Amino acid sequence: MEDKFTFKVTDDEGKEIECQALFSFEAEETGKNYMVYTDNTNDEEGNVKVYAAIYEPEVDEGLLKPIETDEEWEIVQKALESFQSEEQEEGDEL
Repeated sequence: MEDKFTFKVTDDEGKEIECQALFSFEAEETGKNYMVYTDNTNDEEGNVKVYAAIYEPEVDEGLLKPIETDEEWEIVQKALESFQSEEQEEGDEL
């Protein structure tokens, strides 16, 4: 069984929320690292909520920075779609 990387974030109200990293990647287009993660809650439609942020793996504090451009969101969206396809394929093999 694969270990899951978990970490805590603080929301706007100061509450700590435990999150789980789904995957991270470096985008050649921007040269930045991105992390896609979840707090394992669901939206109104029952889908698991997923978030993404810029991160610097060499920084010990693990500070997550907001994604601010449409170009970056498109890069993350494509990576998420690829991740979901791979997860579905792995699930089909079991």
